Amino acid sequence: MGTWLSRLRLWPRSLTFRVIAFSTIWAILTLVVIFTLITTLYRQASERGFDSLLSAHLFNLIGSVGISDNGALTGSPDLGDLRFSEPNSGWYWSVEPASEGVHGEIHSSSMTTSILSPSVAEVPFNANFQRSYSTEGIKGEELEVFESEFVLDAKNRAARFRVMGNHSELEQEIASFQRRLLTYLSLFGVGMIAINAIAILLGLQPLRRVRNALAMVREGTAQRLDGRFPAEIEPLANETNALIENNRRIVERSRTQVGNLAHSLKTPLAVLINEGRALGGAKGQLIAEQAASMQKQVDHYLQRARVAAQRDSVVFRTPVSPLVERMVRVLQKLNPRTKLTLSPPPAEIVFAGEREDLEELLGNLLDNAMKWARSAVAVSVATVPGSANLFEIVIEDDGPGIPEDKAREALKRGRRLDETKPGTGLGLAIVADLVNEYGGVLALERSGMGGLRAVVRLRSLQ
Repeated sequence: MGTWLSRLRLWPRSLTFRVIAFSTIWAILTLVVIFTLITTLYRQASERGFDSLLSAHLFNLIGSVGISDNGALTGSPDLGDLRFSEPNSGWYWSVEPASEGVHGEIHSSSMTTSILSPSVAEVPFNANFQRSYSTEGIKGEELEVFESEFVLDAKNRAARFRVMGNHSELEQEIASFQRRLLTYLSLFGVGMIAINAIAILLGLQPLRRVRNALAMVREGTAQRLDGRFPAEIEPLANETNALIENNRRIVERSRTQVGNLAHSLKTPLAVLINEGRALGGAKGQLIAEQAASMQKQVDHYLQRARVAAQRDSVVFRTPVSPLVERMVRVLQKLNPRTKLTLSPPPAEIVFAGEREDLEELLGNLLDNAMKWARSAVAVSVATVPGSANLFEIVIEDDGPGIPEDKAREALKRGRRLDETKPGTGLGLAIVADLVNEYGGVLALERSGMGGLRAVVRLRSLQ
């Protein structure tokens, strides 16, 4: 759950998310504009066709009606549309007297009752004695009416012609077209967004290859970014490889300098120690002890310099279980009277550091535990619960332990809590320095066995 939440928080920062989101929004806006434009054009074309049809029916109606000598309206108009014969269909026509001397009224068989029309004052005729308006039909439908007054003979006797079309049908057809268009555009939009997302994911695949290659370099399984990359990414890969090579040269140069310094100091210090021993007496012993102390201090700080030189530049891989098992076997043989137990991890753990550093760290902790234990020492290695890249080494003994107020003193360089035991007081200090250089944590606690419980947490590689 926590992993998914962390990924959700990182989505707005994802380049893939941004590109897909932008293209999706643009596609949706484009489809909305297309939908609006097509439906608008379709409505305009449908209404123009509807008006043209009513206008044609009106002229056909005018041509089909005449007047008798006595002023009666005559004719049997056939407008060629069966809807004018279907009762209450919403399609009607009627012819009514519009001047004196004209009587009678004829209408379509679909018109079962009269339909009111607005007065001329409300909707006036145009210059061609025509007008159009909307009104309510027999069944409550919306009617579009085309109306015209026409003179039927030389006596200026005129009639009013009306053709009415069901505008509600037109609205239903437009709405049906909009629904079908919306369905098709939605399907097209979903397909387009899916194809676009796939294309973007495939287009960004080289970036994932770069990320995986960098992870391999970080884990120590590769020394550089290998493979063919697109022209846009190849300069990045080349610069990264140059940076890795530069860091490697820096590390090698630092190691060479550390080695040179060690060799340059080794001989003078050895001479001082030998001369002090040869001189004898209190002064000779003092010179030899101080020279030996200087030698240990130099070794200690050279070790720290070596670790610092390689940290964060080149990542090493050191399997933990084989190393711990080997050291436990060696120390068990050297200390047969002390019971040494090991609890290995269920799965392999890989330390993100050099083997020599882990050996020195474990060697000092195990040596300290074996030195102070009465009869038993326990070692366990396990991953840290709730963390995917941390593991801990716990070493416990049944010795006297270290009081809590003395734990910090034990970690200071050269500080010995018990002068009766052999040693220089550098063991735990070296462990603390190594753990600190690798960004880990060292804790000295009271063990359930009665003695000291040393807990070291370090970074592992997945």
